Amino acid sequence: MAGPEKHSLTLRGHRTSVTLEPEFWQAFLEIAHARPCSVNALASEIDETRRPEEGLASAIRVYCLQHFRKPGA
Repeated sequence: MAGPEKHSLTLRGHRTSVTLEPEFWQAFLEIAHARPCSVNALASEIDETRRPEEGLASAIRVYCLQHFRKPGA
């Protein structure tokens, strides 16, 4: 498993970056493609619903985990 990588995103017109392991980034891309929506749109959605004390990278990891734990995923 490779180390975490920094990725740039645009959330509601503001640039930010998240650091994710390649496996989580690939899962995140797969989810966005399957919805279909852009990575930025999906990240914005997650950002809007995450708890204030939760970082965006952590929220994305949890989102990916929950997505692939769903029956039929």
